[in-house]
Amino acid sequence: MPDIIEGPPEADAPPRPLARRLAWFIGLALAGMAATGAVAYSLRALLGLE
Repeated sequence: MPDIIEGPPEADAPPRPLARRLAWFIGLALAGMAATGAVAYSLRALLGLE
């Protein structure tokens, strides 16, 4: 069975393109903000706040 989790890159491997790394960073940041907002508004609704 193939490994599910990849190991770290080799020491001499070239880094991934900057645009791809920034896209992952921005995507994860936006997903985290959306999840935080959804939890916050859900809690406000459950507590009956405006």
